[in-house]
Amino acid sequence: MTALRGITYRPGDSDFSDTKADFTQRRIIKDLPLEERPREKLLALGAEALSDGELLAILLRTGTAAKSALTLGKELTKDGGLYKRLARISRVQELTQIKGLGQAKAATVLAALELGRRLASARPLDKLHFGDGETVANFLMPRLRYAAKEQFLVILLDAKNKVIGTEVICEGGMSAAIIHPRDVFCPAILQHASAVVVAHNHPSGDPHPSNEDRELTEVLVAAGKSMLIPVLDHVIIGDGTYYSFDEDGAL
Repeated sequence: MTALRGITYRPGDSDFSDTKADFTQRRIIKDLPLEERPREKLLALGAEALSDGELLAILLRTGTAAKSALTLGKELTKDGGLYKRLARISRVQELTQIKGLGQAKAATVLAALELGRRLASARPLDKLHFGDGETVANFLMPRLRYAAKEQFLVILLDAKNKVIGTEVICEGGMSAAIIHPRDVFCPAILQHASAVVVAHNHPSGDPHPSNEDRELTEVLVAAGKSMLIPVLDHVIIGDGTYYSFDEDGAL
């Protein structure tokens, strides 16, 4: 198993105290000095100067009758909350369960989270050359690391192992019974791919392959050989780590 280098995140508001007086919780942002208001602070110092809670407060814009947007933002991101509470969320309904987040605020936050994931892996596909498992993992980690459900993807490559495109084959449990070779190789045939890499995530965070993962890999590799569209690797994405069948000599 190969571990990727960790990404350095700005610390959350771990020094925020829940014991502050109620009147402080209700204090609205416009009552704060200009230099303490999130939006003004961003304009003056740049987004990198803001804490997780302050950035979230800008997205929320307004708070509730009991809490300001800044207080709500701090509560949602304290003690690693940006990771624990928000990073894995993919549905508006998950956010609206949080007191103080209606559909409009939830949609704004969800859109920002998704943009962050996409920006983290954004690059010109035609310049991506997949030569090893780490390259695949770096490409997919932002997209799959926080996914709450397993997603199985096929990455389509040309004769120089450059990316033609990616296709989500299914979402949910992974097994040879659910994923048929035709589902993997049909996009490859339609887009004239010379080879493919398959990948999926483990929401548990542990990328070690299960027996079902190994059986599925054997089926897909055999199908690829018969169709002259080789499976170059099967990469499993965990929480900041990955497993490559090719690197492990298990193909």
